[in-house]
Amino acid sequence: MGSYRPAWAPDVVDLEVPSAARMYDYYLGGSHNFAADRQLAEAALKAWPDTPYMCRANRAFLRRAVTFLAESGVDQFLDLGSGIPTAGNVHEIVQAVRPEARTLYVDCDAVAAAHGKALLRDEPNAAYVQADLRDPDAVLASPEVKDLLDFSRPVAVMMLMTLHFVPDADDPIGIVTAYREAVAPGSYFVFTHGTNEYRPANTGGITKVYENASHGIVPRDRAQIQALAAGWDLLEPGLTDVILWRPDPAELEDDPLGGDVARYSTFAGVGRSG
Repeated sequence: MGSYRPAWAPDVVDLEVPSAARMYDYYLGGSHNFAADRQLAEAALKAWPDTPYMCRANRAFLRRAVTFLAESGVDQFLDLGSGIPTAGNVHEIVQAVRPEARTLYVDCDAVAAAHGKALLRDEPNAAYVQADLRDPDAVLASPEVKDLLDFSRPVAVMMLMTLHFVPDADDPIGIVTAYREAVAPGSYFVFTHGTNEYRPANTGGITKVYENASHGIVPRDRAQIQALAAGWDLLEPGLTDVILWRPDPAELEDDPLGGDVARYSTFAGVGRSG
């Protein structure tokens, strides 16, 4: 495996350790990944060939949910585990509806953070923080969060394709609860999560692959995922398959997997705090 370090790669990044964030970038056709990321991503694709479609469906859900919230008056977004910047970022979507909206991105991956900060250098209403979402106290205490977001007003807390990288030992319910308790009433929780409910054999295969990545995968069933959203009132249609959360008719008609929710194996939801 080559050790060539691209000019854009921070010196602190270990080129030989596959990153879940950079593998996601590879699935989406991005270029900010290394040989180790691509090698493990190809193994994941053998275990679950539909992975790129799952990632695109996740991005489509993000667009629908964020647009809905912006049109509903939300103008603050905290995107946890946001990954490497790609087309259709949260701040771009919300500012098309509410130009004054503010977005704070958080990810522990150094490559994601480096590119996020570069992308947002001239963007006054958005910022990127390199931090681990599993440490809510550290995230919420960061200067960027304090400077950009007003927690006396509603905030949309986003965790898309991130909670299945948080093992039970790290108390994912407690993590979500900590963010809910930090934001004002009327805030929102936007999330997606991979599930083992439809195809446990395939899920087991990709879980095995990710044992060699920076973060392992913990797929959960519907009841376990529902429990992660405790304290949030889920909006209609509740916890549902990612392609079925308020879909655009054209998306369903042109669905590349024929609307087969088992091939996506991802649940999605949007909740509101009381």
